[in-house]
Amino acid sequence: MRKLTAFLSDHMIPAAALLLWLKTVIVTFIGFDLPVGSWWGVMLVILAPIGIIMLFLGCSFFFGKRVRPIAVFIILVLCTGLLYGNLLYYRFYIDFVTVSVLLQFDNVGGLGASTAELISPFDVLLFIDVILLGWIAFSAKRGKRTVAKPNTRKYGLTSIALIALTIGLGSIANPHALLTGYDREQQVASFGLFNYQLLNMAHSIKSPMEKVMADPSDTQKVSQYMEEREPENSKVFGLAEGKNVVMVSMESTQNFVINQTVNGEEITPFLNDLIHESFYFPNIYDQTAQGKTSDTEFMVDTGLYPLSSGSVFVRRPENEFNSLPHILNEDSGYTAASFHGNDREFWNREEMYQSLGYEEFFSKADYHVTAENSVNYGIKDIPFFEQSMDKLTGLNEPYMAKFITLTNHFPFLLEEEDQLIEPADTRVGVVDRYVTTVRYQDAALKRFFDMVKEAGMYEGTIFVLYGDHYGISEQYEAGVHELLEQEDTLLNHIKLQQVPLIIHIPGQEGRIINTAGGQIDIQATLLHLLGISTDDRVSFSHDLFTRDPEEPVVFRDGSMITDDYMYFNHTCYDRDAGETVESEHCAPYQEKAREELEMSDKIILGDLLRFME
Repeated sequence: MRKLTAFLSDHMIPAAALLLWLKTVIVTFIGFDLPVGSWWGVMLVILAPIGIIMLFLGCSFFFGKRVRPIAVFIILVLCTGLLYGNLLYYRFYIDFVTVSVLLQFDNVGGLGASTAELISPFDVLLFIDVILLGWIAFSAKRGKRTVAKPNTRKYGLTSIALIALTIGLGSIANPHALLTGYDREQQVASFGLFNYQLLNMAHSIKSPMEKVMADPSDTQKVSQYMEEREPENSKVFGLAEGKNVVMVSMESTQNFVINQTVNGEEITPFLNDLIHESFYFPNIYDQTAQGKTSDTEFMVDTGLYPLSSGSVFVRRPENEFNSLPHILNEDSGYTAASFHGNDREFWNREEMYQSLGYEEFFSKADYHVTAENSVNYGIKDIPFFEQSMDKLTGLNEPYMAKFITLTNHFPFLLEEEDQLIEPADTRVGVVDRYVTTVRYQDAALKRFFDMVKEAGMYEGTIFVLYGDHYGISEQYEAGVHELLEQEDTLLNHIKLQQVPLIIHIPGQEGRIINTAGGQIDIQATLLHLLGISTDDRVSFSHDLFTRDPEEPVVFRDGSMITDDYMYFNHTCYDRDAGETVESEHCAPYQEKAREELEMSDKIILGDLLRFME
């Protein structure tokens, strides 16, 4: 044992580098579903970590001989923590950690039941080298042994050369990887996880300067692009003119639960009945990024895409926005209020709502919240709606009131007395519990509609209900496929990204509109029904009643979908057959997607609306 300790102490840096490189490559191949796809991609994944790992461990050279073992151990712990943190984050969000996410850690769940659900017993294998080298490091310190280091100059030059080679080869293999910073899976596949983190850090440092450097000339391209759009009116234009607006953001609600049964019982009996008397849009896709619920709020309010990293609510709350509350107030004198049973600071809503034009914000402090009437992230949906009624009836009409539900939140916890349907019986417990929390939310919505009718406010209101983002991530989709008795195919995976959109105008006949769209299109659709023109507005939102099927539905990672084609995982597919086709079929839509995402980012990061009327 002493000989082993002595040997590893003398070779601790190469041992740490080898073990860290090995587990990084293994996690990249097994833990992340990256668009590798060829032997060239495999070689990039294998090569990418070497140079940056050497550079990280080379930082131990700045410490004295006797302290160096501890320095190597600390670097190993930090790198392992970064690797494992990304693995946990990827398991649910199918995404990678960014600097912006770390700065808003509390908003992505912190450390709690959500994180515990993602941990696997096999994760302990990631820490075997940490334990081994930790024991070596502290044994060496007690024995006053030193850790040898190679020639510093040669080591440093080799590390930097390998990093440069990695970036160069990755850029050759994927020319857009550096330019489209929002495609994080492509960046990790091209440059490796640790290099990606440095690139993301550099982007985060550069980002604040975009607002400082922006000037009125930057708006010319935006103005020209918007002028080329020609919104059309339909027969339903102005159908809800002058009515109060009630919007309900349905937490983690995916469209597959609509009209779905478990053991012969409907998961959403109230919503199933409501869509018969509503405009129901079954082909609306989740377009959120790392901001999740706040991203949906942002798209619905502004008609802009969310940022790829972090949340606009946290990163740019001081911007000027041409939002729904401002538009409705300027056009028809609406007041705007938001209702949410969580803390005011969550997703920085207190500050952001002021910029968006909300005059009232009822948060957790405005509700009577107890251990009995709350679960997971806050007050349960039924008492939330019940306690909101006095606040709603106190608003000046006409008003726009937005309600954000909470109970149907991962990991979908609910006391037995609140479970109004038996859990599903799949091999995935998260999916089984999801059924019960969706059913509870559905009952809460029924209770809310009943109370609105009792208050005499129903006939004068247009109701807009939408899913805010997916609830079941790809990590747990096998349970949904089992529940729906469907195969695990790309087409079915993409279909699971659909969220329900239900627009209910009392007295109007129900109608199913199969137009493909995204959450960003809710803004223009609502304004269309209210009879408010969207001409000359800076917005990427399309009215779903007149939306051109050739307009791609754009996702934040650069993927897109049209009536005929879809571009996912860096591959072009025929939408109906789900089979790969030549990339040129998707190329013009990809270019449109890149153009809109880049333009939206410039509007947000440069705060360009301050220069535009």
